[in-house]
Amino acid sequence: MRSALSILALVIVLAIVMLTAKKQMQAMKPPVSADPSASAASSGLPQPEAVGRQVQDLMKQGEQRASEAQ
Repeated sequence: MRSALSILALVIVLAIVMLTAKKQMQAMKPPVSADPSASAASSGLPQPEAVGRQVQDLMKQGEQRASEAQ
């Protein structure tokens, strides 16, 4: 009888630990949206097109400054 109660107590403790771990894993998971571009925007990542435009603008500014310096 004592061993059966010990096993039951271990199963209950294991269930509580598993439920707590599941809740913590769900809290760490980022929110899922249907639109992949919206998820990238919401996570703070820059858009590749915007980065490309910014690099091109900076290259043009550098060329202008270099031509003015000559």
